[in-house]
Amino acid sequence: MNPRYVLLEAGRQLRNVRSLVFTFVVPIAMLLIFGTAYGANGAIDHALRLPWVVETTVQMGGYGAMMAGLSQAFAIVNERAIGWNRQLRLTPLTGLVYLASKIVAALLIAAVAITAVVLVSVLALHAHLGAAAWFAAGAGLWIGIVPFALIAILIGQFAPPDFAQPLFMVTFLGLSILGGLWVPLSILPAWMSDVARAMPSYWLNRLGQLGAAGSWDVLAPIAVLAAWTVVLAALITWRYRRDAARA
Repeated sequence: MNPRYVLLEAGRQLRNVRSLVFTFVVPIAMLLIFGTAYGANGAIDHALRLPWVVETTVQMGGYGAMMAGLSQAFAIVNERAIGWNRQLRLTPLTGLVYLASKIVAALLIAAVAITAVVLVSVLALHAHLGAAAWFAAGAGLWIGIVPFALIAILIGQFAPPDFAQPLFMVTFLGLSILGGLWVPLSILPAWMSDVARAMPSYWLNRLGQLGAAGSWDVLAPIAVLAAWTVVLAALITWRYRRDAARA
């Protein structure tokens, strides 16, 4: 891994205004709206035994982290369109390092997004949770975004430039809704709740909720997210080798 390349990649993406809006501005705005609506008067979600404002913070932190991962798709599509990937193959940078750099960049940006959401929740909405619980919730969300960075890489590898935007939107909307990152799944039809349990966004949200609640019952979320990671990594490796062979 080339640390300088990774930092340059993260810095380049932090200068992407469109990405910053979806990763930072939108989740914070939704936190202020939904946190005020759901968290008024210290209301508690008795199912999770968490204040609604804390649960909403976890949802919006997961939303921002997920966007940090998924936004890698546009960077890869653009790099493919201008031939940057072919140029990188002429350098000592290996394909594995190139792909890993996207994941590390996503993790760096996600850490900032999660921290920003938590700070806004504490300072503006007066969300009360112990420091250890906030850290556990944030760490769960942070670790759980790896599959989303891989989904973005897969979209970037397969999607033509003209098709990348609608494919991204369908993926993003589906994962956000089915993951319960916008509204609680309890208010959605039962069949959607059943489908949600196969989605990585559901388990990302769940991992953050368990961290906030101080629960160690994390085996199921970690197992599902790890399964998504393995399958996606296998598809990405196959596709990259195929492209390399053609080149």
